[in-house]
Amino acid sequence: MARLVALDFGKVRTGIAVTDELQLIASGLTTVATEDLIDFLKKYLSEEAVDCFVVGEPKQMNNMPSESEVLIQEFLKKLKATFAEIPVVRQDERFTSKMAFQSMIDGGLKKKQRRNKALVDEISATLILQSYLNRAH
Repeated sequence: MARLVALDFGKVRTGIAVTDELQLIASGLTTVATEDLIDFLKKYLSEEAVDCFVVGEPKQMNNMPSESEVLIQEFLKKLKATFAEIPVVRQDERFTSKMAFQSMIDGGLKKKQRRNKALVDEISATLILQSYLNRAH
């Protein structure tokens, strides 16, 4: 088996999480500038086998797509064109930022560390991936 890679796509930066090779555990990998994301993924895929991309799907409370979905659709075209052999699935990401922030509080991170938006994005990607794993298994 190969890893799953989750992306919490953002206009400025994107949080990335991965599974282990058995696809049991979701772990935060890093956060990268969104403009560098495709290059980062090319390098990552040159070193690791990946079965699937799991991309967060932001929705409003009424289940309609959020404003950022337009940007994500543009990115998905590039992702699918660049890595045509790797399937892309979507995972509802409602509340992941709030859950990420709460997990930072629960984990005892200091206020200054909780202001680190890159860390919030990485944790959000991990929550997206874990939600997908829970749904898929």
